Parts: sequence; structure tokens; C-alpha cells
Amino acid sequence: MSLFQRTEFFTSAAKLENLPEDSIGEIAFSGRSNAGKSSALNTLVRRKRLAFVSKTPGRTQLLNFFSLGGFRYLVDLPGYGYAKVPGKVRAPWEKLIGDYLRGRNPLVGLVVVMDIRRPMTPLDLYLIEWFSPTLRPIHVLLTKSDKLTPAEGRRTLKEVSTELKRLSPLFSAQLFSSLKKQGVEEAEAVLAGWLASPFAEKPTDEK
Repeated sequence: MSLFQRTEFFTSAAKLENLPEDSIGEIAFSGRSNAGKSSALNTLVRRKRLAFVSKTPGRTQLLNFFSLGGFRYLVDLPGYGYAKVPGKVRAPWEKLIGDYLRGRNPLVGLVVVMDIRRPMTPLDLYLIEWFSPTLRPIHVLLTKSDKLTPAEGRRTLKEVSTELKRLSPLFSAQLFSSLKKQGVEEAEAVLAGWLASPFAEKPTDEK
């Protein structure tokens, strides 16, 4: 049975104190606004509208939790790079995301969604380097890979993978296409491995 086959929306939270208390493993999804994050989530769980797809930057303003069963969750984070969103609105999201990524005990890894045509932007690199001290893995989904030729896709994947490995051996990348359903099994294998690791249930000193 697919890891994501029974995924259901669980809750949305604007404060850390509202997060699920029973969680033993969470995988967060982040990415620049309109990089294809919601589409990637919908493709992975094989549902058309589990995560809302919008052309409006900054649409996701909360931490959205989707239950996988067994007290495990996928977490859709607000997108970054939303220049049109006023700073006074954006600031609380950024603090919420930062506090969650640095302080959430059940978090086992971060998926960073990037448009393959514009990968590793300064904001992407900033997030990756900022998250690195947590010693948790990052897996990059290079979405919209159908927009490039196979040769171009392989070349971009190699370049991104090389840069990620320079930053940490825990970081990896793959090609992904929601339109062509490319890379679903590969991504699922990576995320299932994270949730099956001892770290998924090992308590730490973090809050």
C-alpha cells in the first residue's frame, strides 16, 4: 500500500501551540510561491485538490497538516518569495515557519520544491543553508521537469545535486513532474525512509 494512499486533511495552525500533540513523524514541504508545491503534494497523495493550487502568491498562510495515519503527517508550509504580500502580513508567517523548522521535535525532513527552470535561487539557498544546522535531511523536487528536454533535465539535476552534496551528504534531489506523474515512486521511497528512521520517533532536547 502506498505511503500516501490514505492521506487526509487534519488541521491548519497559525500558532505552534496548535500543532498536533500526538505526532511521531512529520515531513514539511516548502518552496517559492508558484514553484508547484501544492501540485506536487496533490500528485504524491494521488488526490486532485487535497492541497489547494493557486496562482496567487502567498495563498498558503498557515501550517497545513495532512495525516498519513499512524500519527504521521505531511506539513504544507507557506511559500516564500511572495514579494506582493505586505510585510506586516508576511512577518508572522516567516516567524511561524522559522520556529517550526528549527524547533519542531517530530520533524524528520524537509522537501524543498523548485521549478526546474529556476532552481537554487538565492532564497532557496538561504533556506537550505539556514535549515542545515538541524542535521535533518532535505530532498529537492525539481518540478515541471516536463518543461525541459530529458538531456536538459538530467544536466540540471546533476548541477543541483552537486551543489546540495557540497552543503551536506544528507541533501538530495530528483526530477518531478505533476503533469506527467514523473518521480512519484522515487519521492515516496525517500520520504518513507525518513519516516521509518529511528530519528522519526527519537525524542530530542528541542521543544
